[in-house]
Amino acid sequence: MGTTVPPPAVSVLIVDDDPAFRQGLRVSLKTTGYCVDTARNAEEALEYVRERPVDIVLLDINMPGIGGVEACRRIRSVAPQAGIVMLTVRDTEDDMVLALEAGADDYVIKPFRLRELVARLRAVLRRTGGETTPQASVLKTGDLELELEHRTLCKAGKEVHLTPKEFELLAFLMQHKDIPVPHTKILHTIWGPGSGQEQLRSYVKNLRKKIENDPAHPEYILTEPWFGYRFRDPSDPDAAPPSSDVDDVDNDQE
Repeated sequence: MGTTVPPPAVSVLIVDDDPAFRQGLRVSLKTTGYCVDTARNAEEALEYVRERPVDIVLLDINMPGIGGVEACRRIRSVAPQAGIVMLTVRDTEDDMVLALEAGADDYVIKPFRLRELVARLRAVLRRTGGETTPQASVLKTGDLELELEHRTLCKAGKEVHLTPKEFELLAFLMQHKDIPVPHTKILHTIWGPGSGQEQLRSYVKNLRKKIENDPAHPEYILTEPWFGYRFRDPSDPDAAPPSSDVDDVDNDQE
């Protein structure tokens, strides 16, 4: 059964004065395919949205300085097309009404499950048009070119044969470039429930033989120890380098 390749990443800005919460949510959303930045307060968030476009702002309602409701009102005036979701421990009707009247698209009570939040984000994106961006038909990274419609891979202009599952795995990783993807997410997406990590390791090993110049020292498909894999562009000077402390091929255990 074929697997749908996810669309390009949606940009999300997390605005919260709790550093542990910001970092935890940032990592969680990145592993689900979002492109995530953070801001410590409303002032930083306003500066951010003035300088670059953003699809969704996740905004804590209870912050020092400019409060969340006023921040929502100002962000809405600066970035009218952005979706704004308020995150808060408050669950009173008055707070909810104030946030929505200030321009928020939704209101999520802490603590929440990531699955619930992602569903809310998708609903907001459907309303704001953030999910209408057409999907690229060709993925290019380094000397690799993956053609999605005809399911072909070329390396430095030469076609490389991939099995159907190898193609789906490579496409999935390339769509999540520079994002560490957990073993469980890859397994569930490509093979479905009940599959094991040994199966994944075997496919990664075979893919490395086909796309890496030196499979023993991979530059494209990197191991995130005890977590999963990350796809990188070796020609990008800003890309995170391969680990020099961990055997990328054999030590990808939990």
